[in-house]
Amino acid sequence: MAQATDALFRDDAYLANAEATVVGVNDRGGILLDRTIFYANSGGQPGDTGTLTRTDGTKIPIATTVTGESKDEIVHVPAGGTALPDVGEAVTLSIDWERRHNLMRMHTACHLLTVACPFPITGAAVGETESRVDFDMAETIDKAAVTAALLDMVEADHPVYAQWIDEAELEANPGLVKSKNVRPPSGTGRIRLVCIGTDAGIDSQPCGGTHVKTTGEIGPIHVGKIEKKGRENRRFRIRFGAPPQQ
Repeated sequence: MAQATDALFRDDAYLANAEATVVGVNDRGGILLDRTIFYANSGGQPGDTGTLTRTDGTKIPIATTVTGESKDEIVHVPAGGTALPDVGEAVTLSIDWERRHNLMRMHTACHLLTVACPFPITGAAVGETESRVDFDMAETIDKAAVTAALLDMVEADHPVYAQWIDEAELEANPGLVKSKNVRPPSGTGRIRLVCIGTDAGIDSQPCGGTHVKTTGEIGPIHVGKIEKKGRENRRFRIRFGAPPQQ
């Protein structure tokens, strides 16, 4: 039976440390906690890395974080050869904050890209220095123009926040879902939206990932490459930093 984990990062993505209790170790050595700040690999965003520190000071390095038998069960995967904690043991959680913050900046930038390129999404992957978003589009688009649109939204320093709606509201507003092939998980009764701009004036879409508080926190960003991946599919790669001089 799946063990639901209290996902603290959903309410505060800036928690870098927390206390938790071990509630299980699965048959593959994955560690289950009653609550966590570690984001589990989902929605194109990689799972967090970091450490669990036991009461004797021993550190358990976490190589990645994944979902378990359900999306609500979060499994902390220790590095190979690590001694596992006991059920009921208290541990201190510490994520690799620099890595997480880069992923938060990038994930938010990917949302802005879907505003600059308002086409159905066919795939995405968030990285620490480069991310990609695939769009169902046939027409060509100017890379410099998209970069300029991204930078305008970054420099405007729009607020970024989450809010919850019920599933009926999502069904009444199908345009909130930008992905062509993937629907938000249903059955829980509510959907988490990530909103950008005052009153979600820039963007609003279902997402369970972690994001920065304002678009200005993303910093300089540019479209590094646009690749043709089929007659009606374009892959955009965005990278941190100013665009290279031509």
